[in-house]
Amino acid sequence: MRHLALVTASALLAIPALAAMPETASTQAGPVRVVTVAKGLEHPWGFAFLPDGRMLVSERPGRLRLVAPDGTVSPPLGNVPAVYHRGQGGLLDVALDPDFARNSRIYFTYAEPGEGGAGTALASARLAGDRLETVTVLFRQQPKTGGGNHFGSRVVVGRDGMLWLGLGERYQRDEAQDLSNYLGKVIRIARDGSVPPDNPFVGRAGARPEIWSYGHRNIQGMAINPQTGAVWLHEHGPRGGDEVNTPQAGRNYGWPVITYGIDYSGEKIGIGTAAPGMEQPLLHWTPSIAPAGMAFYTGGKLPAWTGNLFVGSLKFGSLHRVVLDGTRVVAQEQLLREVGENIRDVRDGPDGYLYLATDNAEGRILRIEPAI
Repeated sequence: MRHLALVTASALLAIPALAAMPETASTQAGPVRVVTVAKGLEHPWGFAFLPDGRMLVSERPGRLRLVAPDGTVSPPLGNVPAVYHRGQGGLLDVALDPDFARNSRIYFTYAEPGEGGAGTALASARLAGDRLETVTVLFRQQPKTGGGNHFGSRVVVGRDGMLWLGLGERYQRDEAQDLSNYLGKVIRIARDGSVPPDNPFVGRAGARPEIWSYGHRNIQGMAINPQTGAVWLHEHGPRGGDEVNTPQAGRNYGWPVITYGIDYSGEKIGIGTAAPGMEQPLLHWTPSIAPAGMAFYTGGKLPAWTGNLFVGSLKFGSLHRVVLDGTRVVAQEQLLREVGENIRDVRDGPDGYLYLATDNAEGRILRIEPAI
């Protein structure tokens, strides 16, 4: 369920930009302005719009902050769990409960330290002023492993009311095919952490019941298609083979048996690009763009983009626009090379604009507006 429904009409008007000279970028639909809404954030990873016009922003080192409508960044919120801040690990995605206006409940993912190293965890909490209360871990990725790579992770609340969590395989390729663990999987659980009885592997011996789909590499983008309600995701390939998929119940998405990428050493991975019983991506980027963040744009401020899918790039510091006809890719456009910052997250704003987070030591929240 999308965050837009939570925002009142008065709050929609309460997200102005800082008084800063906007950057301009050219697009096929005409020039756009890239306006700094907030700055001075240390490696922001995910953000969500609150009903009162503020934003809740995660920073990978382990902090949650509130960004006021005027761009003021709060001190770190209290009672955030300790994170495993190493490599790609840390405090990761954030999302609001569909009933946030009533219950103040949020969800967040993070690299959780523990025996064996770390694994991605999903927690809920109540946002209470300048701190979190009733922090509850709903899901823990098992096994925990060493290293700082491939934690994923994105979390969305589906139209079915369930939590959908995309996980990386912690750089242990073959584990993505093993249903006895949570590495390289899409997880679907209820908002209280319980397992929905219609999950595809419920009751199957040797399989974890929380698993929805498997054979994924490193999921760092997730969004709900506003037309169909389906969950879409993207995942990093190695050298090439970044994929966009719509995970179906019980399906195998191939990693590392099939891939359009090659190893960083230049060696072949797996058996090729296709195999019986393994799904083909809707879209793949070869060479890799290192995708991060994902949003369907529904607003009317940039009407030429309405209905398009947007994906950030950590490799090129650009934004990728994907024009769709159902699940068929009609066209693509690479945007915002002029900005020159790695884009970590993309969000469909409640005020009709598109918003981005840049992954830097002095990261920013950006708003995309028409230039004329």
